[in-house]
Amino acid sequence: MFLFSEGGHHEPLIVEFINHYLPYHIPWPTIMFVIACILTFLVIWIFKGKLSEDDPTDGQLTLEAGFLAIKDLVINVTGENGFKYFPVVATFAVLILVSNLMGLFPLFMSPTASVNVTMALGLTSFIYFNYIGIKENGLVKYIAHFTGPKLPILMAIFITPLIFVIEIISTSIRPMTLGVRLFANMFADEQLAVQIANLAPPYTQILIPVVLMPLGVFVAFVQTLVFTLLSLIYISLVLPHDHDHGHEEHEAHGEAAAAHA
Repeated sequence: MFLFSEGGHHEPLIVEFINHYLPYHIPWPTIMFVIACILTFLVIWIFKGKLSEDDPTDGQLTLEAGFLAIKDLVINVTGENGFKYFPVVATFAVLILVSNLMGLFPLFMSPTASVNVTMALGLTSFIYFNYIGIKENGLVKYIAHFTGPKLPILMAIFITPLIFVIEIISTSIRPMTLGVRLFANMFADEQLAVQIANLAPPYTQILIPVVLMPLGVFVAFVQTLVFTLLSLIYISLVLPHDHDHGHEEHEAHGEAAAAHA
């Protein structure tokens, strides 16, 4: 977390080491995110071990607990039919959690402390839930849902275009709200740790990561939950709802999204 190169580059030493053997310089967020992807596979593979129903290992039980937690979250937000989106949502959750936790270890930084990485994640979520909306509703019906509820013809002439513009703007800024929220919190967590370490006496700096680790772990899990939950809410908003309960469900999800925003 606190090991940076000399000369004001402010990059993890592992990035300096990798770039030293490359013909061109790769930005640290790119290297850290690639490492996060590799670590995600390794962590799941190690925890999975040899799967067994009769004698599961602690790692298998941990993975099963995580699976059930994400499954319950997906079903509670999107309904039973939304479970088919579990693989992508779970991938978001695990990858972001690993990325967030990387900053707690020497030689690494959280790739999610870079706005480029978080905006890319936010844009990916944006593309995905719009793809679901078009796939589930059809292009025409999906675009029509931005016009809001059906209104009397005289009111619709004036109000429907306004609702459409507001809904388009609200939907278009979702990648930014997802990306900036994750970046701001993880960057602030990184900077807080660095500044506290710089203020501490030299002989105590090695203890700073240990003291701040519980806070870092808490922030990592909370930000993973927020990003995953908001992505699920956005998915639920574009799913087709039955006529009787659609309005109430949209209102409930809209209130949840506003609360977390």
